Amino acid sequence: MKIGFIGVGKMGGGLARNLVRNGYDVLVFDLNKEAVARVIEVGGEAAGSAVELASSVQVLFTSLPLPKHLMNLLVDEDHLLEHMAPGTVVMDVSTIDPATARRLSDAAQAHGIDFLACPLGKGPAQAEEGTQPIYAGGRREVYDKYESLLRDMSTSVHYLGDVEQATAFKIVSNLIGMTNALVLSEGLRIGEQAGIDRKLLQELLATTGADSYQLTLRGPKILNDDFTPGFSIYLTRKDVCLGVGMAKRFNQPCPFSELALEYFNKAVDAGYGDEDCAAVYKLLKPVVAGGTNS
Repeated sequence: MKIGFIGVGKMGGGLARNLVRNGYDVLVFDLNKEAVARVIEVGGEAAGSAVELASSVQVLFTSLPLPKHLMNLLVDEDHLLEHMAPGTVVMDVSTIDPATARRLSDAAQAHGIDFLACPLGKGPAQAEEGTQPIYAGGRREVYDKYESLLRDMSTSVHYLGDVEQATAFKIVSNLIGMTNALVLSEGLRIGEQAGIDRKLLQELLATTGADSYQLTLRGPKILNDDFTPGFSIYLTRKDVCLGVGMAKRFNQPCPFSELALEYFNKAVDAGYGDEDCAAVYKLLKPVVAGGTNS
């Protein structure tokens, strides 16, 4: 089985290398040649173009930043679906909205190609080590056909229903996680202003109901003033925006997510877009006399 990966950055690259190590024949393409080289180093092969890759694989994985990038690649501009053989499958591990997932699934089906939405649950480290949670959605018979491949990629694979359920789950997860990161930043600032030692504050919060994945993952980044991106403000804003848009289509109120989006917009405006989402902490500086931030 020839497997292709388009987009081998932090997430896609880890997944691709993991499959190579498991003995799969993996062909990759990315505009970033260094990312491609990191897959070749462990035994992958580079394609000359996205079209070349799509026309020569049985399984195509895609991992791209924005829904529009995926639509452009597969349907609107590069028309990769037209270059894939009937009976092949696209498995997308990007974070996209349910409406885009449905458009892609329907477009693939019109070309005789299967489609699975397979968003991911954690970070690059888990992708690399084969523990990245995968939340699959699509026709059940398609999932059953490729379940063993997904389980060779990860020890944590879950079937949620159709493509809308899988993509919605990822967006809901990110809404909760990223809003929690903002509340965490606010709480840490307040605790610090109360005179609690920063390190002790985080250690003791982990023993209370304030404990969270974000405290574990991003608390140390805040503590060490290290905002090297694990998941950037730009990507965070994109995902929260997708979530707010999805809620609006459902006529579902989401005031806290809307407020979080406002602050991630402010973080981009402040120049923190390329930094980790924990950088929202820097927005919440204490207010000094006169009403300005120090």
